[in-house]
Amino acid sequence: ATESLHSAPVQSCGRCRASDQLDPMTNRYPLWKNLLILIVVLCGFYYATPNLYAPDPALQIAGASSAQQIDERVLARAEAALTDAGIGSFGEELQNQGKSALLRLNDREQQLRAQAILARELGDGFIVALNLAPTTPDWLVDGGASPMKLGLDLSGGVHFKLEVDVAAATERKLNQYETGIQKRLREERIRGRISLDGQKVAMQFRTEADREAARREVVDLFPELFLDRVDEGETWSLYAAVTEQTIKEVVDYAVAQNLTTIRNRVNELGVSEPLVQRQGSNRIVVELPGIQDTAEAKRILGKVANLEFRLVAEANAPISQRQRFEYRSADRGGMTEWLERDVIITGESVSNAQAGFDQNGQPNVSISLDGEGGMLMSRATRANIKRRMGVLFIERKYRTRYEQGESGDEVAVRIPYDEKKLLTAPVIQSALGAQFQITGLDNPAESSELALMLRAGALAAPITFVEERTVGPSLGAENIRLGMKSVQVGLALVVVFMILYYRVFGIAAVIALSGNLVLLVGIMSLLGATLTLPGIAGIVLTVGMAVDANVLIFARIREEIRSGSPPQTAITQGFDRAIVTILDANITTLIVAIILYAIGTGPIKGFAVTLSVGIITSMFSSIMGTRALVNLIYGGRRVKSLAIGGIGN
Repeated sequence: ATESLHSAPVQSCGRCRASDQLDPMTNRYPLWKNLLILIVVLCGFYYATPNLYAPDPALQIAGASSAQQIDERVLARAEAALTDAGIGSFGEELQNQGKSALLRLNDREQQLRAQAILARELGDGFIVALNLAPTTPDWLVDGGASPMKLGLDLSGGVHFKLEVDVAAATERKLNQYETGIQKRLREERIRGRISLDGQKVAMQFRTEADREAARREVVDLFPELFLDRVDEGETWSLYAAVTEQTIKEVVDYAVAQNLTTIRNRVNELGVSEPLVQRQGSNRIVVELPGIQDTAEAKRILGKVANLEFRLVAEANAPISQRQRFEYRSADRGGMTEWLERDVIITGESVSNAQAGFDQNGQPNVSISLDGEGGMLMSRATRANIKRRMGVLFIERKYRTRYEQGESGDEVAVRIPYDEKKLLTAPVIQSALGAQFQITGLDNPAESSELALMLRAGALAAPITFVEERTVGPSLGAENIRLGMKSVQVGLALVVVFMILYYRVFGIAAVIALSGNLVLLVGIMSLLGATLTLPGIAGIVLTVGMAVDANVLIFARIREEIRSGSPPQTAITQGFDRAIVTILDANITTLIVAIILYAIGTGPIKGFAVTLSVGIITSMFSSIMGTRALVNLIYGGRRVKSLAIGGIGN
């Protein structure tokens, strides 16, 4: 007769039964091992718990300069402006030692409106950025627990759309043409007047011979320019025009260079799995999932700053040469200087920059130049010993003006301008090489920001924030809901199958599987990994692998029972002999996950990280967790049958 599928009474020889009863510790873990499993699971629960607390919509206020402080008066102005507009806020607090402030909002739908109100109230000296404020309790934060970072396709983050200033890129190229032509003609002693005329470089000469000589030099120096001779009375003119193809190449280069620079700046921010890509001819999209300090991100990404190293004009320079100089003012102790128009090098020649302190404890920035920059700096300083060299810091800023729009509403119009500061003007004591220091900075925050700007690379053209928002799931909330529902249904079916088919052993497997998911989420949160939709696929695959491991173990126990082994022996042999197969399958998959992480990008890496962590936790839960539960149920006592299902006489 066939026994019930739900129990397995075993008939075996007396020798086997006797051997099964010899060791009272059969299938029992020592106390330390049970405590170890319990501690690991409790730690998993602790670090997974922050994911139950959803963040609050918030606004973050920071100064346009990293050295600017936010005080209670600024916070009070912001609160009053929101109250007057009927927008509820709470939990106002100063952060980062007064460098920023956070205001939590009652309604996420009012974030954009609240941002516009505060931006107008506080003015151009402040940055108002969208944010999500964590709500994790202090008892979790104090232990280092934080919610798992979710990708834009799950919980959203911050979305910026940046526009490259094409006109500024073109103007900068024209200035390079003008400067290059002036320098070449001066070296060749060809006298003439050179200036910019729209998108042309205009050159006027007194003789036709000078014009023809200049034409030959310009063709040799810039063959891409289109030259046109014009006779204007006693003036012999030559116009060098920029072709449409050249302008297109300039714009493409500016956008590509800015794309690289912004990627470097995002890497400096330490954001997990960001998206930085080109959109259209002159726009760049930046998506930062789960970022907290959005004001800092906005300041760093949009910072258009550069350095220029120029010689200070000699005091006895004749008035006739004043057109070669530019007057720069500075707010550092009222220092003003005449600087030569010719630039020795710019920040584009900087290969590395580190903030630090000099021997007097004052903040400075250590500069390393590339090969060409080091050569130009060495040549210029070697020929100008005892002269002074100015370090000019140029930063693009904006003034906001509000105008009446077509719909009758006020529209904010941002007007760009360049703020130029003379950082320092030291005397050149000896020839400088590829490494030197910049001193004269106000505070460590300024030196750190300047070093970051130079290290990440200078922007080839100014950029403007044309769109900013916090974004929800990029695949749509409905798709996410249906996707999560399908995952839940799949897990429920697995649970039902395991319990109905494997009975008590199935219950143990389901409990261990639940612990596996908790451990996986806890470790992902602890590592600061970003979970995306591909990551969820990795979790589902991990669940399948964990169940598969239990199926291998239970199948092996059944085989041992069919071969006549006593229940306790079957349990021991089933777990011990299935481990080899489980390790082989999981290690093979782990190798594949490591390869995916090494060669993949973005979501592929997210999938690989989740899969790798899931493999480790599933082996722990299947081999140790399930074994511990089975030991608690059957271990250390005489057993006549196992509720494992599917066993006949």
